[in-house]
Amino acid sequence: MSVRGDFNQKVVDEFRANAGKVGGPFAGRPMMILTTTGAKSGKPRVVPLVYTTDGDNYVIIASKGGAPTNPDWYYNLVANPVATVEIGGETFQVRAREVKGSERRRLFDAQAELMPGFKDYEQKTTREIPVFVLERIG
Repeated sequence: MSVRGDFNQKVVDEFRANAGKVGGPFAGRPMMILTTTGAKSGKPRVVPLVYTTDGDNYVIIASKGGAPTNPDWYYNLVANPVATVEIGGETFQVRAREVKGSERRRLFDAQAELMPGFKDYEQKTTREIPVFVLERIG
């Protein structure tokens, strides 16, 4: 497993052991565990993410810390938009929709206002960082 993979697995384990509460750099942040279906492998892929809400929907940002490429989970959601989310002690299905234009800007800015690191990530990269809305379906 990679360093990123090891770190993510520790966050996932802590999240699941503490009903969604984690420490470290994510302490006090709204966290979810997103399980996608691998775009190429078809296997479940698990990643911890911070999120915000917009009405009844959840908003996630594919920042990858400002890297020049999108995170793997981005491609998984594009290929297979139905995913599973864990928040606190609850697990449910969502349908992901990538947002564009003014809706993307509004949602990105709202999350960056609460979590300023996203502004830094945007400055680090030339790509437009994708934003997804997750709508609960089950």
